[in-house]
Amino acid sequence: MPDRPQQRAKWRTVAAGSVWSAVAAGSAAAAVTALLLFPSGDPGPPAGFGQVPDGGRGTGTAASASARAATPPGQKPVPSTGPTGQNSTTRAQGAPPVRVVISRADLSAAVVPVGVRDDGRAEVPTDPAQAGWYRFGPAPGDAHGSAVLIGHVDSRTGELGELAALYDIRAGDRVDVQRGDDTTIAYEIVARRIVKKDRMPADVFRRDGEPVLTLITCAPPYDPDRGGYQSNLIVTAVRSAS
Repeated sequence: MPDRPQQRAKWRTVAAGSVWSAVAAGSAAAAVTALLLFPSGDPGPPAGFGQVPDGGRGTGTAASASARAATPPGQKPVPSTGPTGQNSTTRAQGAPPVRVVISRADLSAAVVPVGVRDDGRAEVPTDPAQAGWYRFGPAPGDAHGSAVLIGHVDSRTGELGELAALYDIRAGDRVDVQRGDDTTIAYEIVARRIVKKDRMPADVFRRDGEPVLTLITCAPPYDPDRGGYQSNLIVTAVRSAS
């Protein structure tokens, strides 16, 4: 859906003079993204809210991982650890997700399976219109663990990715995950947090505990000398009763 970033730009664009520090750093693409994402050109990340369910912060089988969620394709990544401590040959048991939709935030992204890169980092789809499902962890609808969907916040040219809509979500927003078996799993957003990329919480890729859906994209600050975006935006959703 190549027109979606432009559509979203209509309600995200602010005055051209309100450009954050990426301009001074010489990154035109990051400057465009800043204009599209932040009302009044505010360079800070969106506010966090809510709490991750207790079961989501327990000790899981997955170690701390850095999902390089929205470093635009071609950017030099920041050194970090990947989804280690888990058997990458074990596949989730549920039907694979094929699309994620948050209607109120105008998010609708095709979902493709992703794994682990040679350097141990989680893969991210190169197409910012897509989200990647971490296929070595739980699938949406599984009885335990964190089902992870990850995607770029923007492209190298500054066009917003589908998961840029996570900057505009609210507690209580409904998330529908359509699966390959023609079923839909409904979730409700309960929390959003901003974390440094080198401090990814261990619960994000866990396989045990309360079932949750975890959506990840990148967050500022943007520092081209250090590989791009320095933080991740992590949204947690729980199964909806409706």
